[in-house]
Order: sequence, then C-alpha cells, then structure tokens
Amino acid sequence: MDIATWIDRHAVFAPDKTAIRFAGADISYAAFADRINGIAATLAGRLKVEKGDRVAHLGFNSPDMLALVFACARLGAVFVPINWRLAAPEVAGILSDCTPAAVFIGQGFEAIVDDAGFEHRDAPLVALPGASPGAKPAWHRLDDLIGSPASGQGPANDRAGPDDPILIVYTSGTTGTPKGAVLTQRALAVNADNSIHMHGLVTDDVILSTLPMFHVGGLNIQTLPALHLGATVVLHDKFDPESAFDAIERDRPSLAVLVPAQLDALIASPRWADVDLSCLRTISTGSTIIPLRLIRSIHERGVPLIQVYGSTETCPIAAYLTIADAETGIGSGGKPALNNALRIVDEAGNDLPTGVSGEILVAGENLMTGYWRNPEETAAALRNGWFHSGDIGHFDERGFLFVDDRKKDLIISGGENIYPAELENVLADCPKIKEAAVVGRADARWGEVAVAVVAATQVEIAAGEVLQLFEGRLARFKHPRDVVFVEALPRNAMGKIDKDAVRALIGAPAAREAG
Repeated sequence: MDIATWIDRHAVFAPDKTAIRFAGADISYAAFADRINGIAATLAGRLKVEKGDRVAHLGFNSPDMLALVFACARLGAVFVPINWRLAAPEVAGILSDCTPAAVFIGQGFEAIVDDAGFEHRDAPLVALPGASPGAKPAWHRLDDLIGSPASGQGPANDRAGPDDPILIVYTSGTTGTPKGAVLTQRALAVNADNSIHMHGLVTDDVILSTLPMFHVGGLNIQTLPALHLGATVVLHDKFDPESAFDAIERDRPSLAVLVPAQLDALIASPRWADVDLSCLRTISTGSTIIPLRLIRSIHERGVPLIQVYGSTETCPIAAYLTIADAETGIGSGGKPALNNALRIVDEAGNDLPTGVSGEILVAGENLMTGYWRNPEETAAALRNGWFHSGDIGHFDERGFLFVDDRKKDLIISGGENIYPAELENVLADCPKIKEAAVVGRADARWGEVAVAVVAATQVEIAAGEVLQLFEGRLARFKHPRDVVFVEALPRNAMGKIDKDAVRALIGAPAAREAG
C-alpha cells in the first residue's frame, strides 16, 4: 500500500476537512485527493512516467509540490525536490545525476531550468500554476495536461508499496559533490510515527509549515506526518517573519518547526513581545547545535522548544525531546526516537560508556537505502545496518543525547548546510590563489557564515575579486561573507591543511553554551 492511501482514506472519513491552507485558500482532503489523482494520471498517461522514474521539482513550497509527492508514491516513481537557492550549474548537476523523466518548475525558476543545460534534455518541462513556459517544445503547463479526473483512487499500480523509493534528497558531501539520499515510502511512514510520538500529534492539530520542503526537515518533521493523521497544514511558500506572525494570529497553529535563524528573525521583530503564542503547544527546532539563550527566549514566552536530531539520511527524525522533557533535557538532542536505536562508538567501533563522546550511529527503518548511484559513499555511510553520521556526541546518565560537534568541517548557516570543499574547489580554479581553505565563523544572525582564508600568489588579488568568483557558480547562501589573507596556510605534520589552526586565525566558532 502506497502512502497516497493516507489522503484517500481521509478524503473518505472527512472529505470537507481542510488538508492544506495556502495563500488564503483552503484545500479539503477530498479536493487534495482529486488533485493527487489528476497529477498521477498525468504522470502515467501524458508524461509516460513509470515505476522507478525520477520526477524533479524546482520551486517554492506549494500544495502541488505535496500533491506531486503523493502522486509519485501512487506510481512508484521517485520525487526529487531541488533546493531553489542553488545556482543554475548546481541545478544542472543534480538534474544530470538523477536523470528525471519530468521536471516540474514553479514561478520564477523557468530561466534556471532553461539555462541549466543538463544532459537528460528529452525530459518534459512542466510549468506549475503561475509559471510561464519557455519557448522550447519540451515545455507544458500542468493545468493543460491534467484535465478533470473524477474522485477516486486514480491510476492503480499494485506494485507500488512501502519498500519502493519515494524521495531522493540531495545533500552536499565532503568532496563538494552532491549526494542523493534515497528514502523509501516505509522510511517516510516510520518517520511519521516518530513525529507523532515526538509532538503528541493528533488529527485536530494545525501545523504551521514555513521551512522549504526541499529539505527533509520541512517535508518530513511535521508536514507529511500531519497529512498522515488527517490534520491541517498551514503552508507558506517560503519563510517571512511578518507572514509567520500573521499566521500565528489568524490561523492559531498548535505546532511549528522553525530553525534557529528563523527563530532569531522572529525574536528580533517588534511584534515578538506582543504576539499571542498561546495557541502553540510547542515549537520544534534542529539543524544545528542550539544556543541555550535561544531556547530560553522561547521558553520565556511560555512555549516549550523541543529539539530533533537527525540528518537527510535519517529522514530526518532519529532522536528528539518530547514536550515533557523540554525543560529537563534542555540543550540536548533528546532521546532515541520511538523507532530508532543510537550508539556512541570510538574509532574502532566499540560502544562507549555514558558521558564519553564518540561518533553517533543510527539504526532504524527510516534510514536511507543509500546514495543514488554512489556505492562507494553508501558503503562508507551504511555499515551493518548502522548509519555512521560523522557527528560527535554523548549520552548523559538520563539517556539524553548531547551533540558535541557536527560533521567534520561542515558549516551550518541559517539552517543550510555548507560544505567547504565546494567553495574550495571554486577558489582552486583561480590562478591568482596559491592555496585556500574555507571555515565557519560564528555569526549572530545566521549561526555561522563561511570565511575564505586565502594565500595569494605573486599576483595581487582583492577580497572583492575573491568573492566575485562564486557569482553564478554556487548558491548565494554558500558564498563566503569575508576573506582573510595569509602568507601561507597552517599545515599539520602530514602536510595537510590544519583546519583547526585556520579557524584559530579567524576566531573559532562559538562553542555550545554552558548551562
């Protein structure tokens, strides 16, 4: 049974209930089921999408993006959400890697897809409502293709089921090359069970969803679990503090997921002191080590802030705090999720005792099956049923997980992952730069920002010229915010660049605050 059945069942039990509220309009479960079935019929009929084919999406959050997820599930196809912050060459790289059978494009992203030049150019390009198709024959309008299907199950595919892949979510690797984590329908269902337990999620809940759904955090922490239970999702195309405040006051959500950069933006607003937050049972957060001052700021408003620990490869919920533990587990990533096991191991793979830090390993049915077409990286990450996170943490005597350090060299800026290797590859192409390293520096607004530390050749190069190297090549959020010039980069005894010494040159990122 595929996960689109969730919506079919709610369309029977509560056809008039609001499934999604978006841009001032309500979409009932019956209407949402019809839209899913119409898109599934279009995929299978007009676009010739078959089981196992990839269907890519580039655009902001929308009800049709969610309908595409469920339509792909119905057919056994694989949905590939693309980060809309990426530059055209990055988008092209992902499209060329996943070789989609169709690409769906939202308003404002038409030119990026037209200019991407990815290899699989026979894939039809489908403009979502509001988008303007390009002049090339490959373009179509979704609403011209979809027709008006009657309510019902839509195109049947008895072969689509829990063990079929449904998502490929790309995450940059330490080499700078994006890797596509493959998640099955079963993984999403198990992750939804984790979310239900984490949040005490019920059918009457109203979910405020503002995180981009090209991340598993935006899609899977609350949005899909809420639709699984028949709750209501108040969906925003993208995060805006004023719109979030308006939604809290007007729609009275009971749950929300907000990363630290979003919380900081809300707290900095003049509306923060007076907005009525009494509707919120809790706010969930994650994606990075959470400063205690941020947690306390939310708690002071009478709203428990609970953390989730995980990654793209874990769908993402692997550990979490519940509301009951929001105070006693403050600053921790919580306890192992209902459907997961966690271990802390040393470099030899031996389990470590309470209080001793080591690598965090995760097991459970919500793990990815591997990285798309990347057996080497898959073998390194998945060993004997355990995902090797690369994160460093420890358990305290109460069983709470504390994350001491993130994946080596990873920079998390405003909830977005930045892998220095991507930026260093760009710097290496410049003949005026002898060597360079990119590290993170603490930032009051974004948590961290990337800083390029550059040793120039004999030819003089200015900071502005260094920053210009990234224009059009990498997403804006990845660009360094500063350039520091040195005569030579520090190296260790093996001759490798010593990143810890580089960090010391610019001021190390802020450590997790003490209680």
